Order: sequence, then structure tokens, then C-alpha cells
Amino acid sequence: MLQPKIKPPVVIAIDGTSASGKSTNSKLVAKALGFVHVDTGAMYRTLAWYCLKQHVDVQDAKAVAALCRRWKTTLKCADGNAYLVVDGYYPAKEIRTAEVSAAVPHVAAVPKVREWMKKAQRECIKFGSLVMEGRDIGTNVFPETDFKYYLDAKLEERSRRRAADGIRENLAARDQRDSQRAVAPLMIPLGAKVINNSQMTSEQTSGMILADIKKRKAERDKAQGRSQKAEVR
Repeated sequence: MLQPKIKPPVVIAIDGTSASGKSTNSKLVAKALGFVHVDTGAMYRTLAWYCLKQHVDVQDAKAVAALCRRWKTTLKCADGNAYLVVDGYYPAKEIRTAEVSAAVPHVAAVPKVREWMKKAQRECIKFGSLVMEGRDIGTNVFPETDFKYYLDAKLEERSRRRAADGIRENLAARDQRDSQRAVAPLMIPLGAKVINNSQMTSEQTSGMILADIKKRKAERDKAQGRSQKAEVR
């Protein structure tokens, strides 16, 4: 008797610029689908926080890479979220401070750090199907996924959103650093659906993503069905 094939986990990749709504919309999509949410930015923030805690100069790439090689971390999944814990502790509040925000771009630009993070992020698949947000998910971490989305909004709108959250950040400078870094720069993934949500609510944006996922899944299942019929013949 033939055993039914177990479907592999699905990865929804949501990339985009700062304050483009990646976090809010990826959480809404993950909740709607019952998938695990992965905030890769929080992983980089965790390392940035740890560098500051260990008094490591975040602008010293070699020192940051060395710390990344030896820090004691574990991947955890709780309440539908996957994240890194350091020595058994997850600094949820600490990684959102202005000091950590300023340090993150320097840490994230280190090639060895991105190499380490990519491996950790791909390991998250052990938790099941994922909605993973970041800046290089569809281009570098899971380029093979069929479900890629790139969010963006006008600079003025993104700056307004940051200010509403009480955060002052030069987003134009951040965009430039992200897009010009040597390893895994921010860019639109091949085959991604681009959504400019400048005039859209989170519900409208996530609704558009969910509708497209449903459409792409139907097309993929149809193609797989044709392939299976051809194999039987």
C-alpha cells in the first residue's frame, strides 16, 4: 500500500525596506495561516545587544565576527514565534532600544555574521511552515521558495511611521547601507510580488499577501498534479 506523501514545510518570505510594515504584516499572515513567525531582524538585534553587553566595538568587524562564533545561543519557538536565546535568555525589550537600533546596521554588514545567521534562519524550518521577514530572505536565506513578497512605501510615509513609534532614524541612510553592503544586500527577490503600501492599511496589505499566497499555491498544486499524472503514464 502506497503511503501518502508528507508535504514539506512552506516558507513565506517577506522582505522590504525599514518601516515598510514587514513585522506587522508578517505576523498577521503567520496568524492567518497558522505558521511560525520568524523576525530575522530580531536575531541581528540580539547579536547587536550582546556585542554592546560584552563591550565589543560594533564597528570592528573582526571582533563582532569572533563574538558571533563563540556566543552560546539556542533557537526557540514559543507562542508561534521563533527566536534566538542567549545563555537561556531572550532580551525582548533590550533589543528595541535606540542604542541597539544604531548598532544593528554595523553588525548586520559583517559577512561572517550573515553567514552564521543564514544557517540559523534556515534551521527554523524544523519548527514547521514559516513566515520569515527580513531583508534577504527571498534572495539569500530561502531563495527557493515560491512565495516571495517585497514591501515598500514612500520615504515620507516610512519616516512618519517610525516617528509614530517614537523612533528617530535616518531611513534614507539605512536604505543606502542595506542596499550597498557587500554580502546579501537588500534587493527585490526574483519572482517576488512587490507591494507599495504607502496608502494601505495593514489589513489591506496582509490581505493582498494572503490572496496571492492562495493563488500561487493553487497554481503550484495544479502544476504538481500534472507532473504526477505524467509520471504515472
